[in-house]
Amino acid sequence: MTVMTDDLVRMRRALHAIPEVGLNLPRTQALVLDSLAGLGLEIIRGRALTSVTAVLRGGAVHRSNGERRTVLLRSDMDALPITEDTGLAFSSTNGAMHACGHDLHMAMLLSTVRELASRRDELTGDVVVVFQPGEEGHGGARQMLNEGVLGVAGTPPQAAFGMHALSYHLPARRIGVRGGPMMSGSTLVRVRFAGRGGHGSAPHLTNDPLLAGAVFIPTVTSAVCRAIDMFDPHTLTFGAFRGGKSYNVIPEQVELLGTLRTFSPEVAGRARGVITAVAQAVAAAHEVTVDIQLIEDTVPTCSDEGEAKFASDVGGDVMSWLDRPISVSEDFCWFLREVPGVFVLLGAQCPTVDGAPPPPNHSTRAIFDEGAMDVGHRLQMQWAIRRLALPLA
Repeated sequence: MTVMTDDLVRMRRALHAIPEVGLNLPRTQALVLDSLAGLGLEIIRGRALTSVTAVLRGGAVHRSNGERRTVLLRSDMDALPITEDTGLAFSSTNGAMHACGHDLHMAMLLSTVRELASRRDELTGDVVVVFQPGEEGHGGARQMLNEGVLGVAGTPPQAAFGMHALSYHLPARRIGVRGGPMMSGSTLVRVRFAGRGGHGSAPHLTNDPLLAGAVFIPTVTSAVCRAIDMFDPHTLTFGAFRGGKSYNVIPEQVELLGTLRTFSPEVAGRARGVITAVAQAVAAAHEVTVDIQLIEDTVPTCSDEGEAKFASDVGGDVMSWLDRPISVSEDFCWFLREVPGVFVLLGAQCPTVDGAPPPPNHSTRAIFDEGAMDVGHRLQMQWAIRRLALPLA
């Protein structure tokens, strides 16, 4: 291991052991702030969330016209509300888990800003470094944008860079990039059926919301598939069905939680309409009421074509040009709506016994190749240095 990789591993493991969920991450924020201390950065803390934004002022003058320019690097910070089952010596023990690699993201960005700070006299502009809570369905990116993160350096960023580690899908220590849609947009689906509960021996005296919910899931997934062209990628899945506490008591209400993922606003709009229509029809058939919430969590994550090509050139032989996007979602999409930029995927899968498929991100058994962090860190650092050196458009 290089010294840099040793530092990356120590930082990643410290963060992995203290996962926090949502927008309020005090222990994670404290560790990030401690790691940034003494680097001569301008530090801004979030007001509505425990974000950390740091501005690194470069000391060099651009060779073309001396104008200041700014680039933005971002890492997410939050974990998932699941209990780790990896058996790692540094596993979390608090009922949450960095199962999506955000601990790797933070460690890479912390190492990047440290090295950039040591080379600030080479930087022909400023680097805004963003540590963002609440990526996992909590709206953290939009809250940071609403708090003015793009204006903290005085000059709005000319380009933005984001990266995500994958414990599956990509070969280890390779980086995937493409122009245009990189990841899907996500709509959070919450459907509540409410009726009249009662004894399980007399269902005819009730209006059973649990049965309505059970009917709804296969009906709506079939209806969405039939309503949308197979060549317009989309998926609707449900991850929670909450209701009832006893063998023989029909509950008063149930709640279903799911996600809709698409790559275009037109497909998303069509699918949302089908979800609403099916939920209302099922409720009418079962004589229950329904409350439907469809929340646009993310839009498709789209890399600027030119920025994707530039990142690919910077990365050289570690880069792979992807022929298609992947159907997970990422709220860095909101940054890329405001700033031209690129989002890349870092392969960090570990070998498995007997060649079995590796556990994916969000699995309680997800394990990441820590050696991939050195590859991601170096791309991030070189991208910032070289992107600052480009002439202003």
